[in-house]
Amino acid sequence: MTGMLDLTTIFAVGVGVAALEAVTWVLFWLAWRQLDALKYFASGFSAMSLGILMMTLRGGDAPPWWIVTDIMLIRVGTVLIAIGLARFLGQPPRTRLMVGLLAALLAGWVAAILFVPGNVALRFLMATIFTVAVMSLMSLSLLRDRTVPRLLRGFTVGVLCYYMVVSIGATAMEYRDPPGTGLVVLSDRNAWYIMQGIVFVTALFASLILMVSWRLSADLRANNAALRLEVEERKRLEGKLSASLESERLLREEQADFNRFVSHEFRTPIATIRNAAEMIVLTGQGIDPAARDRLAGIGQSLDRLSALIDRFLTGDREGGFHPEPLPLTDLMADVMLHFDMTGGSQRLQIDMRDTGLQVVADPDMLLTAVINLVDNALKYSPADTPVVLTAQADADGAVIRVTDRGIGIPEADRAGIGRRYFRASNATPGTGTGMGLYAARRLVAYHDGDLVLAPADGGGTMAEIRLPAAPAGSAARQEDPACP
Repeated sequence: MTGMLDLTTIFAVGVGVAALEAVTWVLFWLAWRQLDALKYFASGFSAMSLGILMMTLRGGDAPPWWIVTDIMLIRVGTVLIAIGLARFLGQPPRTRLMVGLLAALLAGWVAAILFVPGNVALRFLMATIFTVAVMSLMSLSLLRDRTVPRLLRGFTVGVLCYYMVVSIGATAMEYRDPPGTGLVVLSDRNAWYIMQGIVFVTALFASLILMVSWRLSADLRANNAALRLEVEERKRLEGKLSASLESERLLREEQADFNRFVSHEFRTPIATIRNAAEMIVLTGQGIDPAARDRLAGIGQSLDRLSALIDRFLTGDREGGFHPEPLPLTDLMADVMLHFDMTGGSQRLQIDMRDTGLQVVADPDMLLTAVINLVDNALKYSPADTPVVLTAQADADGAVIRVTDRGIGIPEADRAGIGRRYFRASNATPGTGTGMGLYAARRLVAYHDGDLVLAPADGGGTMAEIRLPAAPAGSAARQEDPACP
């Protein structure tokens, strides 16, 4: 059978097969760079194909360095494939041990060629020991693995064992019937051995291709399963979002209907009070000036209440933020008029330090905010203490300050003051709803201003409305201020 094998033809086939396998692994690595092991496979098969090419081009009088180089290239390729296989399986690559085996083989081959160049069997023996060691480490990695199907692992271990047996057999053949002396490592009688090496490399290539394909297929199935779960989760969340949006729409419709109902019901008693006040003015004889002023104040308060209803409760009317130049003296006069009507003006002290000061603001919004602050100050301070309302300019604009000598705000409650329905822990039950400061803060925010609450000197609370100097109309918020 040996005589039927042509060494030159087998070498040519080996070079072609090894080159195609190397190109295949390079393409695999370029396509799936996330698999770190592929670069080792590509490098290993490339080194082996280059070594086989050099062995094919080697002549009978090849220098020793050529012989060592082509053999070491093939062994380096084997080590790279072994490291890649271990990394692919998640096993220890034992890189230092592999490099140590390579170094030992190189030293042994150099020594054999220099000192006993005709002893080919010795070089075969060293190569076989190296091959058995590396193949055993690869088999150990495969036997410890549980990620690759058992049949595929068993087939690959069989391929490795097959080549170990072939290497041992070739070494035994060299010792039993050694060739003549010289540097020619391979003669025609070794064509069978070279053919077995090509078969081994091809079988190993097929095994690795199957393992990588199985891993990519498993990853694809896992990704598809994860994608299906994500799509299902997105559909579920989309359904919840659609339900939430529909619920929000229904709630807004109910809120709009409620606001229209409340505004309608408010207008009826307001109209009744207005008509009664007007009839008193028209029919009343001998009404003293103070009573006439009170009736006029009632009319003004009704006008303000109707405007607030139109802007804050009626959802089908155009409302919004309407800033205009507002002298603070007018604002203070409207605040005093309001508390004249409610009986709180005797405790309210107004300190207008700059009578020419004006701001750009929505009169109704700002008046409501200040009234809420003054009303809180009157409500939570002793009846015999004053509430001071001041207005003055500062470097950033204007400051409206309400100061009382009341119960103050506990330190633990300051972070929550101004939130909807929040009331301080020291507030008397039944004296409020927690909406006054919340409404004031929202109304001030429409002016790009701030509402700051702080302890007053000597006890009590100081509430400051800070308004910017720049006209607020350029950045006015046009949405409905009644919306949260």
